[in-house]
Amino acid sequence: KTACVTALQLLLLPMPRVDADLKLDFKDVLFRPKRSSLKSRSEVDLQRTFTFRNSKHTYNGIPIIAANMDTTGTFEMAQVLSKHTLFTAIHKHYSVEDWKNFAASHPECLEHLAASSGSSNADFEKLCSIVEAVPALKYICLDVANGYSEYFVEFVKSVRGKFPQHTIMAGNVVTGEMVEELILSGADIIKVGIGPGSVCTTRIKTGVGYPQLSAVIECADSAHGLKGHIISDGGCSCPGDVAKAFGAGADFVMMGGMLAGHDQCTGELIEKNGKKYKLFYGMSSDTAMKKYVGGVAEYRASEGRTVEVPYRGDVENTIRDVLGGLRSTCTYVGAAKLKELSRRTTFIRVTQQSSHMFT
Repeated sequence: KTACVTALQLLLLPMPRVDADLKLDFKDVLFRPKRSSLKSRSEVDLQRTFTFRNSKHTYNGIPIIAANMDTTGTFEMAQVLSKHTLFTAIHKHYSVEDWKNFAASHPECLEHLAASSGSSNADFEKLCSIVEAVPALKYICLDVANGYSEYFVEFVKSVRGKFPQHTIMAGNVVTGEMVEELILSGADIIKVGIGPGSVCTTRIKTGVGYPQLSAVIECADSAHGLKGHIISDGGCSCPGDVAKAFGAGADFVMMGGMLAGHDQCTGELIEKNGKKYKLFYGMSSDTAMKKYVGGVAEYRASEGRTVEVPYRGDVENTIRDVLGGLRSTCTYVGAAKLKELSRRTTFIRVTQQSSHMFT
């Protein structure tokens, strides 16, 4: 009798489920070109204007964001990006004094900056100190690896309660129901992406993730239904990927690896065999954890890699390349404004992006 009961209990346990619906990444698609009345790329308007659901703040700019990694989310990066009305999520390791000094000397940049924070008590206390010290700062980026925890949802609610008029970015997640929950908890812009980053090893170490193009399409649909917004965070390796993220419905696109290796990135210049490099690493890598918390804790694994990126000079050249590519995409599909790109987008599935004859 006991054996029969045990067998019945096992039968009633929920079984693993396989979602067989097709999920796609940037590499799996290309834009289908369409008739266009545009005569030149110069006619394309990349500026966007958003009014955020919870903060009621109005944003205006080109919605590309430097990732809040300590090599790319720097004050030096912000100085260059803000000239083009691009945005920088400043990494969380600057001191309050660093923030004060930067705000005093570069007040024109503050409209396109966010202060980043994790979800620990120490992170929150530091965030409060930064916001108090720099009252012109209007954006907060709440960044954790796993945006699905109940603790993080409650943290977002607490930050919204403390800063009712600030625009809150929060993440990361990859599914519509969690996008909705975070928006309803007080976030304005949801960071979408688990594992697509160039120096992220989450998918290898945990087996968790979601193809980025499909994640953006699904999460944008959920966010826009609530008048919220999303950031496509990770997975862009070229200007065409940035365009695909916008075409899929992203309001903002965040870049890390594409901005690595420049003068505006922190870290010393390394010279090997006559070539110059800069270190770039994930914020869950051995390198980052040794730098900030003394090493990888016994209970966890490193979920980031460290790479030597060829030195690329001033980031200004890369920005122009990305913006030029984005304008060109718009002309191919007949979008006079970046705002129109997703409405003019038809993706076609492909097995090959480009010729590799000379790569």
